[in-house]
Amino acid sequence: MTITDSNTATRQVVIPQYSKARILGTWAAAALPMGLLAWVVAPVLAHVFDGPTAFARALILCLTAGLFWQFVLVLVLVRREQGTLRWSVLREALWLRRPESPKDGRRGGRLWWVLVPMFLIFAAEEFLPVFPHPGSHDFGVFLESHAGHSLLTHSIFWPLLIVFEMVLNTVLGEELLFRGLLLPRMRGAFGRGDWVANGILFAAYHLHQPWSMPGALYDTFALAYPARRYRSAVLSIIVHSTQTVFFAVVAAVLIFT
Repeated sequence: MTITDSNTATRQVVIPQYSKARILGTWAAAALPMGLLAWVVAPVLAHVFDGPTAFARALILCLTAGLFWQFVLVLVLVRREQGTLRWSVLREALWLRRPESPKDGRRGGRLWWVLVPMFLIFAAEEFLPVFPHPGSHDFGVFLESHAGHSLLTHSIFWPLLIVFEMVLNTVLGEELLFRGLLLPRMRGAFGRGDWVANGILFAAYHLHQPWSMPGALYDTFALAYPARRYRSAVLSIIVHSTQTVFFAVVAAVLIFT
């Protein structure tokens, strides 16, 4: 089964439908490295550094590497699938386009207003209970700590790396993989429940921070459903990126105060 998306007047981008095995394989290629990097590699790498931020620096490096791998994975899979990485093809193959009306196919315009309820639903995630978890793996705890403040104010490298990690997290990594690559290719295996399956896989992906799985599952309604309904990963990328903006502002305040 394939889905064909028009790409202006020059070519049609055919989006193949993945089997369940291929979907799970792609999920594993993203989730397993992140889990190993966070819980196995980071503690070992921490011995390379010294001081109170040794583990934090190791974890930042590891998670950045894992998220960058997801970006590379998406490009490799699309290149094998489409035979090119031209932007005109990537835009359609990864749903990096304006929201499309499910009724008449119109794109953009007033459809962008769907971002308002998406933002509200996504923000409501903050009211969900937080499960106990180690502070060593909590970025918020790190930012609030004296050691975290010291790291951010004494070197420009680490703040820039953290911002890069955040961009990978919400734009080029997780969202691009789950809503850009996987979601358009899951209808054949899961039918109309593809967005639900996508949300479950996204939650289960968080092996590197399992306490966030309930919140990630909640994001099925804030991110996965709108992306599927309006055939636009741009919507989920924009909403998810509010986290990046928030943490970037926090980091900037810490750096310049």
